[in-house]
Amino acid sequence: MNHETMTRRRPSVWRFALHGLEMVIAMVLGMVVLGQIWAWAWPGLTENTTAHVLVMATDMSIGMAVWMRIRGHGLPAIAEMTAAMYLSFLVLLPFHWVGALSAMGLMTAGHVLMLPAMLIAMLRRRREYGW
Repeated sequence: MNHETMTRRRPSVWRFALHGLEMVIAMVLGMVVLGQIWAWAWPGLTENTTAHVLVMATDMSIGMAVWMRIRGHGLPAIAEMTAAMYLSFLVLLPFHWVGALSAMGLMTAGHVLMLPAMLIAMLRRRREYGW
């Protein structure tokens, strides 16, 4: 094994961060592509905030899960990351239901909280994600 091969396989924060960025891109693609299908199949979806955020979490999970599978991740890692997609919305939904959080606030906070939830899932398996 030469030095170049060893250098490429050395875990790094950069590879870890790049892997996270790849998953975020896959999530956005899942949300955009599958969102078009939902807009056609369920025209009133955006009027039901609860259903809308759960469908968005599903769309992001599908995009991210497909990419993780392509990258060779196992089902436990994919399940943990999928849970991270839903967790932020599930924690915030009761606040929306009682009127303490607007629909836009729910969307914004849910997406923002998703990033630390993903980071926690990635840190649990840091070697698998390249660090």
